[in-house]
Amino acid sequence: MGVSLYYTARRATLLTDSEVMAVGQAVDTFNANAPFSLEEEGLYLYDRLDPGTVLDGSTKLPSADDRAVPSLVHWLAAITVLRRAVPDADWTFTLDDYEIEWDDHAGYHLPGLAD
Repeated sequence: MGVSLYYTARRATLLTDSEVMAVGQAVDTFNANAPFSLEEEGLYLYDRLDPGTVLDGSTKLPSADDRAVPSLVHWLAAITVLRRAVPDADWTFTLDDYEIEWDDHAGYHLPGLAD
């Protein structure tokens, strides 16, 4: 059984060209610099979006304990970059069913995780 991150951005207007470029660059950069090979899933954005959804995706975390925390720290930073690239959307970000709160200064993080 695996654990996954789910992220969604909703708003009435489509992504601008500069937002599309920023999102694409973030996905490419974070997937290329993943802490482990992408045998696990990297940032995966869905092609089919519901009306009003401008970004929707998921990332499956590794099941091995020694890989889960470094991967989670990496992907939290990645979703922070995505949110900052599309700041005026209504974002939802969860670790399975647990909602990860946004912090305007630190972005997405879980207290004590990076320690």
